[in-house]
Amino acid sequence: MEPVSVLIVDDSALMRSLIGKIVESAPSLKIADKAMNGRFALQKLPRATPDVIVLDLEMPEMTGVEFLRERKRLGIDIPVIILSSIAKNGARVTMECLELGASDFVTKPSGAESADLHTIASQLVELLEGYGTQYQLKKIAGTARKLPIDRLREYEQGKAEPEHTPETNHASLSPETLETLARRRTLAREQSAAALSAPKAKTAAVPPVPIRKPGNIEIIAIGISTGGPNALREIFAKLDPALPQPIVVVQHMPAGFTEEFANSLDRICPLEVKEAREGDLVKPGRILIAPGDKHIEVEKRPLATIAHLSDAPPQNGHRPSADVLFESVRKEFQNHALGIIMTGMGRDGAAKMAELYREGSRTVGQDETSSIVYGMPRVAWELGGVMEQVSLQDMAETINRYGREFAR
Repeated sequence: MEPVSVLIVDDSALMRSLIGKIVESAPSLKIADKAMNGRFALQKLPRATPDVIVLDLEMPEMTGVEFLRERKRLGIDIPVIILSSIAKNGARVTMECLELGASDFVTKPSGAESADLHTIASQLVELLEGYGTQYQLKKIAGTARKLPIDRLREYEQGKAEPEHTPETNHASLSPETLETLARRRTLAREQSAAALSAPKAKTAAVPPVPIRKPGNIEIIAIGISTGGPNALREIFAKLDPALPQPIVVVQHMPAGFTEEFANSLDRICPLEVKEAREGDLVKPGRILIAPGDKHIEVEKRPLATIAHLSDAPPQNGHRPSADVLFESVRKEFQNHALGIIMTGMGRDGAAKMAELYREGSRTVGQDETSSIVYGMPRVAWELGGVMEQVSLQDMAETINRYGREFAR
């Protein structure tokens, strides 16, 4: 099987070396090339032909943001994973990168721990595998854009980087590998320690029997992780501005990023999007994003529904946790909710999604093909807690349809 090829772009030789070791440690990945800034990266694209790019932000001559602007101008669709500082300014720039077309990001250790990349190795590998495999599938399907070789030649006049360029030998991918590639994300995750720690049934679980019929939908709850930033951007831009239900979202994201993330979504969504605060009203026309490092729960009162934030211990290794959100929705709304579980590694949200379904609420999961990592929705499906699997491109219309058909 052809490994996902990775172009590493960072001005630090140490960082290029450390990231390269992470890539080489994963059997499903290989190094396509390395570049010390965005200009050299553009220069190397025609011969490196990577499946995915890992990109630093602060670099001389052409920064990460400038590279993304050029990538957009040139019509290049190779996915880009950015490495971002955890600082506030880093969060703001990171969201700008997502708006410019970056696929996702990893928070890069800073200061004295900047060389301690092993702490984010599994997350980086997960993203590179997921987005790189999707790009390989696009190439097989013929939907990936061809590199603008003639327009890239203008960068060949720059000074060559004094670093060894590995030979690239891309074997053509046969159509027979399509199904195998489509499932590689799942298989890779099942082989990881995190996936192995999740109990797996030998046979499909018996779906829970709802204790009551589904009622009207009063709230929509979404749990999402790896691949979420771009997925939510695609969905929220297409939501009905008259959607009758409020939406509450748990997106696994570090503290310091969710406010900027919510602001970036607010600019493209016809509904109000904001980072949740303690006591916020959960009301139609509003989408609340759980803050990084805070659980979010909802409380249904006679006159309004209120959001509560919590510093309780992480669940399933996460705070915020989708399980915490789904459980509170189950208690407060019973059969009057729509639960949605989307792309992400592990099993967060799966068990409580099944309980939400048992209460009589409607539930939707993202399908395998469109998931960057088919972990959370897979487990929810296997537990019988998902009524319907939907592709990312159809998710917004599914939300709009459920919202209209089952309003009060």
